[in-house]
Formats: sequence, C-alpha cells, structure tokens
Amino acid sequence: MVLTKDIHGKVHPTDNSRYDKKNIDMLEFDNTKTGVKRLVDSGVEKIPRIFLHEEYMREKKPISTKSELSVPVIDFASCTRDEIVDKVREASEEWGFFKIVNHGIPTSLMNKVIEDVKKFHEMEDDVKKEYYSRDFMKKVLYNSNFDLHVAKSANWRDTLYLIMAPDPPQPEDIPQVCSDTIIEYSNHIKKLGIEIFGLLSEALGLKSDHLKEMDCANGLYVTAHYYPPCPEPGSTLGLSSHTDSGFLTLLLQDQIGGLQVLHNDEWVNVPFCPGSLIVNIGDLMQLITNAKFRSVYHRVLANNLGPRISVAFFFRMHIQETNDSRIYKPIEELLSDENQPIYRGATAEEIVKCRYAKGLDGVPLLSHFKLKTKSTPT
Repeated sequence: MVLTKDIHGKVHPTDNSRYDKKNIDMLEFDNTKTGVKRLVDSGVEKIPRIFLHEEYMREKKPISTKSELSVPVIDFASCTRDEIVDKVREASEEWGFFKIVNHGIPTSLMNKVIEDVKKFHEMEDDVKKEYYSRDFMKKVLYNSNFDLHVAKSANWRDTLYLIMAPDPPQPEDIPQVCSDTIIEYSNHIKKLGIEIFGLLSEALGLKSDHLKEMDCANGLYVTAHYYPPCPEPGSTLGLSSHTDSGFLTLLLQDQIGGLQVLHNDEWVNVPFCPGSLIVNIGDLMQLITNAKFRSVYHRVLANNLGPRISVAFFFRMHIQETNDSRIYKPIEELLSDENQPIYRGATAEEIVKCRYAKGLDGVPLLSHFKLKTKSTPT
C-alpha cells in the first residue's frame, strides 16, 4: 500500500504497491520537516534514491550550444509601444518565454528579495518547521516538493509558498525575515503584470484591457525556491520538466543559473541577466488564446554550486480563491472557421487542481482539457 497526500495534507492509501519502499522513504523524508537543505548540511555525499531521476539520466534531447539561440530580450525603455507589442507577440508565439529589462522595478529591491528569501531558508530548522505543511489551502507554508507524494522522483529544492492576491495573508503571518520585502515586491509585480497583460492583449489584436477584464491579473501565487548545492547533479533535477498552470509567470532568479527552456526539441539555457525578469506564458493563457501563445516546457538543473534562489510569481487564482464559477475558454474574437477551438472551457480551479493531483508528471496539463476533434500543439 502506498500513501499519498491531498491538497489539504491528508494521507490516503493507493494500490500502487511496487512503489511501497520509495514511498516510505519519501514519507520519512517529509516527516523530518527540514527539507533538502538539512541533507546537505548533514554532509550527504550521495543523494537518497527518492531523488534519482532515471528518465533525466537517460534523456536524449540535446542541450543547445548555438550561441545565437537564446530567449528573446525586450527592453521596455528603448522601444516604442508598438515595437514592444510586436516583440511580445513574436516571443509568446515562438518561445513562450522572454526576458524584460528596464521594467521599472528597482534592481536594489530585486536583490533584496533574493537576499531575504535566502535568509528564510537558512533560518534554524525549528523556526522553519512552524511553517512546514502540505495543506495548500494555507496562505503561507513551507515544504520540499509540493508533489512529493505524487511524483515518481523528488526534486532537489525547498520552497516557501505565499498567496499574495486577491486576499493576501496578514503581514505578521509571513516570516518576518522576508515579510516587508515580499509585500513591497508583490505590489510592484502586480502593477507590472497588469502592464504585460495589456501588451499581450494588444498582441492578440484586442483592446489593451481585455485580459485584465477577464480577471487574468486577479490572483497572485508565489513560490520562493531554494536549491541547495547537490553532490550528484547529474542524477537529479532541481525542478522537473513542466509547464506553468496559470496565465503568466514573472520569475526572478539569481546568478547561479540552471533554468532551461525546451525550444524546437532542444534545451536552451536561460542565464542570469542583471536587472532582468523572465516572463513565461502559462497553460491558462494557451487555453484562452487557443494555442496562439504557447506554454512551453522548462526545468531547473541541479548544480554542485549554490544555493540557487529563484522567486516565481504566478498570475492565477489559488484553490481557495476560486469559489467563483467563471469558465475560461478560447476567446471568441480569436476563433474562426479556420481556427476552431482546441480546448474545452474550464474553471481556473479545475486547472490548478489538475496540477496538484497530477504533479509534475511530464504529461501536458492541457491534454486533459483538449477537445477530441482537434490536436493540441505541443
């Protein structure tokens, strides 16, 4: 009998008995409430088997060495709005990813976010344990691997999670070491996100407030990741290959690197660029644009350097905020006889719950919402 946990942190048995021993190991790891960082601090020289990624170790997809192949960079200060819209359209259609610079958020604040998230993860275990939970209905929690009891293999990272909109936690409920910084940065990200939704709307040939009026910017979910140095980086991953479930993600990363994007069946490195933010299209955006804008696979490699810090802001409602029944489906203005809908309508809650139920299983999330009459682009 295998034990799994639901979004409330409750344990349930399943009948997949061949994973019994591995599942017990995962449960024992989870019960320490100290994450991957404690393994590294203890001096581990070989990673526990729950972290072994056999598929990654056997992978045949090449990592691009083409110097000209890189995620597009869009400078908000040196282009006209029409030029920015054109660049956003091209990047969203071809890559599903782009970097932005001169976006208006102070570099000093971005650096402070990285610094304070690192401080949280390097606090004493007894302090962090107060936040450790698998109840994803909570507005603030900390754990290692949200899908630990669903995934085939664990990833080499720990995470602080926060729901920052529409109903954020009280400041005193956020760890004091990063509370003020996270709140200030969230306000900047919210404003920038609305600006980017305007650009995306125009890139689709719609009024600039179209996506905002669809409530795409209402929810804001944060994952503040800590990737400790790994003694066997070739045998595991920091974050498995996946697509993001929301409308849009704005990512801040430090200088360690490790993020890769799958482009034309090649993995492309996304290196650190001072002052930049990484923007990527999520599954809900691909759904409502009928695959005009692409939500693409990406992953984070483990590294013997570190720790690596990254902070992702997902524009999507979280589970407890999705008590409305709004159905998201391909936007009518984008459809035609030649462009029939690819996906059925779904609530944001359906999409998010599907992600938590399936974990990062390598199966395209939107395949569960595809209409049978059309093929979903990959």
